[in-house]
Amino acid sequence: MLQNDFSHVTQWVFDLDNTLYPPTDRLFDQIEVKMRHFIMDTLSVDAKTADGLRTTYWREHGTSLAGLMAEHDVPPWPFLHDVHQIDMTHMHKDPDLAAQITALPGRKIVYTNGTAPYAENVLKARGLDGIFDALYGVEHASYVPKPRRAAFEQVFGADGIDTTRAAMFEDEARNLEAPHDMGMRTVHVHPVPDLAPYVHHHTDDLTGFLRTLLG
Repeated sequence: MLQNDFSHVTQWVFDLDNTLYPPTDRLFDQIEVKMRHFIMDTLSVDAKTADGLRTTYWREHGTSLAGLMAEHDVPPWPFLHDVHQIDMTHMHKDPDLAAQITALPGRKIVYTNGTAPYAENVLKARGLDGIFDALYGVEHASYVPKPRRAAFEQVFGADGIDTTRAAMFEDEARNLEAPHDMGMRTVHVHPVPDLAPYVHHHTDDLTGFLRTLLG
């Protein structure tokens, strides 16, 4: 039973984007436009080149920002501040999801490759503010992004998480490999299943999954 797989878990870690809101909210459509223009302006390249760099750096470095920092010495905060200035007025509050997360036994945190202030805005738009014990952004991992293990180690160490008693919910399957190797129960939240060996569970309905888990 699903409950048995999580009976030892007392610490719950949630990614933010496309995990605590549905992909149909399409926040990344706005963020990617912001990234394109930032890269164009900063590196003096055209839109096609900017989009190519954005996707290449995401694939090779974990995030587009990490690639810009490594390859071009771009400072992180101007980028992060700029790309997160997006419209969230179309997002809907989700009291059912809030209730399921609140009912989980133990400590609940959000850990995102975005920033903590951005996470606060998203959670408020979703009606999920005030139900988590802590929020961590890429700034809390010294701008080292998921999926690098060092990023998880820094954030989990700061929070005092016992990874052998923790679970991670994440839409990007590659970001579950390090948590799995650290002893966490892993849940891939995505419309399409990923059969990677480091994915314990898959769901395309986080609220329903948590409801079943809680019995």
